Amino acid sequence: MIIFFICITLLILGYKFYSPFVEKQAGIDPNVKTPQVRFEEGVDYVAIHPVKAFLIQFLNIAGVGPIFGPILGAMYGPIALVWIVVGNILGGAVHDYFSGVMSIK
Repeated sequence: MIIFFICITLLILGYKFYSPFVEKQAGIDPNVKTPQVRFEEGVDYVAIHPVKAFLIQFLNIAGVGPIFGPILGAMYGPIALVWIVVGNILGGAVHDYFSGVMSIK
């Protein structure tokens, strides 16, 4: 349980302190309209509810967790949980974030 709580703490700290740093590096301007708003014509660019957009992104990043999590846990033990969390904070989340930023810019 201690490792679990360490991982939860790492995720919270990454969200609180590391995500603003990454956002600053991306040069996000909240006043710029997204392509969904600029080019909306009802066929290719259609407005989507934010909850649906969140669920799509959540399923994309969390989809392989049930496959790789038990395999890594069986191979390396409980420390694999910490490695997965740190890798997600430093690599997976940043990769997905910058992929979205590049597709909008």
